Amino acid sequence: MAERPTERYPLTWPQGWPRTPTHKRERSSFKVTPGQAVTDLLEELRRLGARDVILSSNLMLRADGIPYARQPKHDDEGIAVYFTRMGVEMVLACDKFLRREENMRAISKTIDAIRGIERWGSSDMMERAFTGFTALPSPVALSWRDVLDPADPLGSYRRLRSQAHPDRGGRDAEFAKVEAAWAAYQKETGAHG
Repeated sequence: MAERPTERYPLTWPQGWPRTPTHKRERSSFKVTPGQAVTDLLEELRRLGARDVILSSNLMLRADGIPYARQPKHDDEGIAVYFTRMGVEMVLACDKFLRREENMRAISKTIDAIRGIERWGSSDMMERAFTGFTALPSPVALSWRDVLDPADPLGSYRRLRSQAHPDRGGRDAEFAKVEAAWAAYQKETGAHG
């Protein structure tokens, strides 16, 4: 993944995220102005509980870091949004569409859909979904065996997850470590739990 940018301009695309080839970018059915797209995206991020938001693009910016609404089309209309959620740095990016406001709207809709998972009572699935949007890798790569009991991976995962869960007084970093260990175990063994 890309290192979290310190500047909003120019676009810092997340490392490892494939780019949409120029000839495959398309118009969307979204009917939104650039100003409304920015406002909606920032509101969705607020509802999500995002902190330290950086909207990275190839757009000229106002003093408050928000892109000017009216400016010429750029060769690269991609948008990347870096933020922190529950102590974990994350990124969402889109360059599928021809216009910047369409890409912002796509990210807004994605966040709304992910929030819907939480609203509809499946917050565990939301946390799992967000593990795919982690912006920075863990500084030290641990084996799942360093976190989970190799004799009882599923049992130790459930116990540690419950203890580390932020809703139960646990810490975000510890919870993320347990989730990462479980994902590594599943990937290595093909197990599902």
